[in-house]
Formats: sequence, structure tokens, C-alpha cells
Amino acid sequence: MKTKPDFFSGRRLLIVTKHEKEAVIAPLLEKALGVTCFVTEDFDTDSLGTFSGEIDRKDDALTTLRKKCWEGMQAEGFDLAIATEGSFGNHPTVFFAPANDELIMLVDQKHNLEIVERFLSMETNFDSSEIHTRDELKAFLDKVQFPSHGVILKNAAENWTKIYKNITDYDLVETKFDEIIASSNSCFIETDMRAMYNPTRMKIINDVSFRLINKLHSVCPECLYPGFGVVGAEAGLLCSSCSMPTRSTSVHIYKCQHCNYESKVLYPNGKKTEDPMYCDFCNP
Repeated sequence: MKTKPDFFSGRRLLIVTKHEKEAVIAPLLEKALGVTCFVTEDFDTDSLGTFSGEIDRKDDALTTLRKKCWEGMQAEGFDLAIATEGSFGNHPTVFFAPANDELIMLVDQKHNLEIVERFLSMETNFDSSEIHTRDELKAFLDKVQFPSHGVILKNAAENWTKIYKNITDYDLVETKFDEIIASSNSCFIETDMRAMYNPTRMKIINDVSFRLINKLHSVCPECLYPGFGVVGAEAGLLCSSCSMPTRSTSVHIYKCQHCNYESKVLYPNGKKTEDPMYCDFCNP
């Protein structure tokens, strides 16, 4: 019987963040993996892009996340790192619904591992608006759960010349709003999506961290490397009425990134047939 190797216990893990994500990530990873967590001191993750627009994110989320891990490790002298990268906008399938698409990555330079997980959630206060009055300001603040969730004020949606961040206080938000209105007649307000000013996003980071831990505990049956996860799916779940194949998932494909061993798991969603309402033959 093969003995499962311990890849992480006793090692130093770098959490690449300047937005206090270690508050949720560190306790989970230290307990689950036996690592000791540290936070970046010299590497500025904002150099790869900011939500508020001072620095545009030049790459896609996954590429940016990979850069965070590798550049953080290089700057701080680690061979094991973790980071997250959030994207906010319309949900890809639920029209007009905002979503938080959170990616998390663990890079293990020692074992040549890169393990990624994703959590897509409609649980977000992501929003923005051009406002003109104190009543509009109050309505927006109430909607986005202020003051537990921070906001950012600008004098314009684009090409702004004034920006105020780190706002979680009613007196301060009203003072900065009045200042902008006095010179610009309108104010652009948006939710602060940085983790330390957004408890809702911090919860999603907690959730995606759990997913990553589960994936790290899933080992390849052949080589026993961690991260044995789903890389694809096959449709074809049979209709319970006519027995024709539907578009619903019938198989999940698992693959090891170390030895390339692959296996298929039937009926991953716990059902062997699909409701006729999802059948193109019964319900065209």
C-alpha cells in the first residue's frame, strides 16, 4: 500500500496580500496543512492592478494571480505561496445580477505544483452610481451595507481627478461628498471591493479557501500528489422519461497535473437521470 507523502507540514507559506486576507486564510491553511503563514511585506499587490482604477489590471485574472504568487515568492524568499484574485461584474448566466468571481492559487515551487480553485457567487454588494443629493447618497449607502462595507468617492466615473478611499464613517463620507458636489455638481460613488473593507467578499475568500483545501486533500491514486481535481465534464445524462441524452452533466473528468493520470466519475451531481423539463426531445 502506497504511503501518502506530506507535502506541506512544517513549511513556511507566504500569503500574498496587502488587504488583510490572512485574517481568514491563515487559520484555515495552518490547521489543514500544518504550515506557518506569513504575509508579504515588500511586494505590493496593487502594482498588478487596483479595483478603484488607479492602476489597470493588464492581464486576465488567472495570469495576474500567478504573477502575484511568483513575484511575491521572489521578493520575499519563499518557495510556497498562496493568493486570491477577485473579479466583479455581471454574472455570466444570470442576467443583470452582479457576481464575485474569486480565484485562489497555491504555488509550490519545491514540488512544481500550481493548484487553483474558483468560487462564483452572487453574494456581493458590488455597485456604483452617479449621485447628486444627500438623499441619493443615503440610499446608496443603505443599499451597499455601509458602514460595515466601505465606499469610494470620485469626482467622475472616468478621468477623475479626486478620489477618496478607506471610507467607513458617516461624517467622513458626507464631508467628502459635499466637497466633491461643491466643485463638480455630481459625485461618483462605488463599493470598495478590497477585502478588508468588504466583509461579504471576505466571506467568499473564506469559502474559496475551503474549496482549495478540499482539492489539496484530494490526491492522485497513482502518484499521490495533491490537487487531483476536476478538469472537465461530459454531458449526456439520460432523460427519465424518454431515455435520450440531455445536456446535463453525466461525467466529471479528474486529472493529475503531476503524472497526468486521468479518471472519470459517473453521476457527479448525485442523480442518474434528468428531469424531462431539461430534455430537448421532451421539452424542445
